Amino acid sequence: MSQGPRSGLSAVSAALLAMSRHLEVRDVLKTIVASARELLDAQYAALGVPDDHGGFAQFVVDGVSDAQWKAIGPLPRQHGILAAMLQEARVERLADVREDPRFEGWPSAHPDMSDFLGLPIRDGEEVLGALFLANKNCDKPSGCCGFTEDDEDLLTILAQHAAIALTNARLYERSRELTIAEERSRLAHELHDAVSQKLFSLRLTAQAAAALVDRDPARAKGELQQVAALAAEAADELRAAVVELRPAALDEDGLIATLRTHVQVLDRAHSARVTFDSLGVRALPAAQEEALLRVAQEALHNALRHSGAALVEVTLAKRGQSGAALRITDDGCGFDPTAVRSAGRHLGLVSMRDRASGVGGRLDVQSAPGKGTTVEMEVPGG
Repeated sequence: MSQGPRSGLSAVSAALLAMSRHLEVRDVLKTIVASARELLDAQYAALGVPDDHGGFAQFVVDGVSDAQWKAIGPLPRQHGILAAMLQEARVERLADVREDPRFEGWPSAHPDMSDFLGLPIRDGEEVLGALFLANKNCDKPSGCCGFTEDDEDLLTILAQHAAIALTNARLYERSRELTIAEERSRLAHELHDAVSQKLFSLRLTAQAAAALVDRDPARAKGELQQVAALAAEAADELRAAVVELRPAALDEDGLIATLRTHVQVLDRAHSARVTFDSLGVRALPAAQEEALLRVAQEALHNALRHSGAALVEVTLAKRGQSGAALRITDDGCGFDPTAVRSAGRHLGLVSMRDRASGVGGRLDVQSAPGKGTTVEMEVPGG
């Protein structure tokens, strides 16, 4: 049934308001898809957000049940009509998508579709996603597309506003990520300062106790009691830090996704370009994944805060049958590793080496003044 001018305008207005009401990207995507399917009276609607590896980072559907979607299987790749919409960035209106020479078939559980209307969602030159609808609910002659030019115009308007809503949602999520990263960084620095002071006091008190053992055992005993108290305080602060700074995302998303998100946040927060690439790494034991993440965080912190680097590259690659190698390279000012060791400084390097050895791995640091720095950590397979 066609809508009159007033009812059609009201429907569009309601859809645009619904899109602008959400802040989470996933909610915005769902609202765009549901609004498009309702406005154009289609049986199916979907929206795919591309990733950087030939697939989709997110793919939201409407008109397909949860059971159907589960049976269809993994997210689609960018091929056929989907690839055309993303690469050529133009509207596709087809009488029967199955007859198009670019059509490459569907999984066996995929619903059957015929007439098709799809177009890219764009923010300037960037393609944010592909929005498409299938099976217009109307009577149409055989071989004709149920979607009309008016439908195409309406979907174009919807896509323009969808781009705004999606961009705003992404900005909101990035702002929240930066806030979380800044808070975690603040807590980490507070912890580092507090524990460093405790350890310094602990060392001085232990030295005093050692000097008093022979000539004043009673005072030495008092100093040793102070050593025990300081050690207990440091342990309490470390336990609190573990609870507050524990990488919860690691359990939910795995090492690769957690590292990628961390790098993306740092890339937005700093003037330096920060990149991440993963090459064939499979899931590792939990202790190894946490150690790799912590070493990456420490190396990135050093590169971004102290080296003056313009480019920092993070790579996680398969090593051997089931191991992994993490590599963080920057083009910053570099330093002399031998001078650092002889001066007894740079606790961050000591911490990274301890983390590597604690999971049966090794850490190698290559650097020289003016030559940048490379930190590489290898872990064996589980």
